[in-house]
Amino acid sequence: MTLDPVHFDGIARLAGRINQHVDTTDHGAFAETVFSNFLDPLRYDGRTILEPIDEVRRRQIDIEDAALQEAPFSTQHGLDSGTINPTTFTNGLVLDVAQAAMAAVPSDLELHRSRSVVTTAHSNDPTVDCDEDEWTGFDSGYSRGRVLQAPRVNRYEEAVVHALSLYLAEVSHATLQAEVVDDLLILDGPIYPKGLLAWADRHPELADLLVEEERPRDVIARYIELVERFAARNVPLCGFIKNGGSKAITRAVRSKARAPWADDAALFKRVLRRTDDDGETLTDQLTFTNWFVSRCGVDEPLSAHGDALGLERSRTLEDYEVTFFCVYEPRNELLFRVESPAVFTRDPETREALTMQILRDVAHEIGPPLAVAKADELARINREEKAALTRAIEQRFDAERDRTYDDERWGLVV
Repeated sequence: MTLDPVHFDGIARLAGRINQHVDTTDHGAFAETVFSNFLDPLRYDGRTILEPIDEVRRRQIDIEDAALQEAPFSTQHGLDSGTINPTTFTNGLVLDVAQAAMAAVPSDLELHRSRSVVTTAHSNDPTVDCDEDEWTGFDSGYSRGRVLQAPRVNRYEEAVVHALSLYLAEVSHATLQAEVVDDLLILDGPIYPKGLLAWADRHPELADLLVEEERPRDVIARYIELVERFAARNVPLCGFIKNGGSKAITRAVRSKARAPWADDAALFKRVLRRTDDDGETLTDQLTFTNWFVSRCGVDEPLSAHGDALGLERSRTLEDYEVTFFCVYEPRNELLFRVESPAVFTRDPETREALTMQILRDVAHEIGPPLAVAKADELARINREEKAALTRAIEQRFDAERDRTYDDERWGLVV
C-alpha cells in the first residue's frame, strides 16, 4: 500500500469538503418535474428528439410476481460479441479480434458451439493488403472467421479496429443464425452499432470514414438489413443495455433548465428509485418507464429525421426508429435500458410482451436476461485467454506486442 493512513484520511476529508457543497435534496423532485413535464415531447434545436409512444408514466411490478409469471415468448435467444481489445505490434499493425456467439433458452448446445470471428487489422504501410471477403470455416464447420483491413487513419486506429471487429462479428453471426430464432432475439447492447455511429461526433477524420469508406458503412447497412429481416418474419428483436452512457436527453434538458445528472441513466434512476422514510431503497418492486421514441444523439441517423448516412432503407422510415424503456433493478440499484425498433413496439401487444419478458427475466436473474447472460459468457474472452492469444499472434507475426512502461509498472498479463 503506497498511502499511509494519514494520507488516506486526508484524501477522504478533501472529498468530504466537495460533498458539503453539493446539495442533492431537490434532485429527486426536479427529476420528477423533468419526467412529467419535459418529455412529452422533448424538443431540442427546433426538433422533436424524444416522445412517448403512448403516455409518459411510471409503472411497477412486484418482483416475485414478475419472476413467476409465464414467459410471453416461449424461447429466447441472446447474442453477444467479445474482443481481445486493440493491440499494437512492433511490425506496425494494430489489431483486434472479436468473436460473436448466440445462446438459446432453453439451451441448444450445437448453437452455443458456433462462433463468427473477425480479425481487423490497421496498417499505415500502403503495401499491406490483408482484406478477405470470404469466410473460412473451422471447428468442423461450426465456426467461421475472416480478416478485415481497416481504413487507414492517422489517429484513433485502436477505436477503428475495435468497432469494426466487434460489430461485424455480431451482425454477421446474427444474420447467420437468424432462422433459428422463432420468438425473440435479445442483443447484448444496442440494436444499432452505436460505437460506429458515434464517430460522427468524435473527430472529423472518423466522421469522414462514415461518409467515404465502404467498411463501416457496410457494417451499419447489415444492421439495417437485420431489422428488415426480422420485421419480415414478424419476429421481434431488442437490445439490452447494461451500461448506458448517453447524455443526449440531459443535454437537451440542460438547454431549458439545470440538469444536475451526469447522464441519462442517472436521470431515469432518480425517477424510478423508490425509498422509505429514511431514504433507503425499497427492493420489493421493479419500476419501469413507458416506451419512448428516441431521435437524439446517435439514434438520430436512423430516425425518420435522419438520412441513415445515405444507406438504403426499404421499409417506412419510422419502422427503423429506436424506441426504448428503462427498468430499475433495486436489489443491485442498477438501471437498464431496453431498445427495439419501432416496427415492433408500435403494436401494443408486442410492446407489452417485450416489456413483460424483460421484467420477468430481470426479476428472476437479478440482472440481465438469462439469454443475454449466457451469450455474454460464450462470447467473452477472459484476461488469460487474451494474453495467450496475443502471444500466439506474436509468434505468427514474428513480432512482439508493442510494450510500454505501464506493462512493467502495473504488471499487465502478456
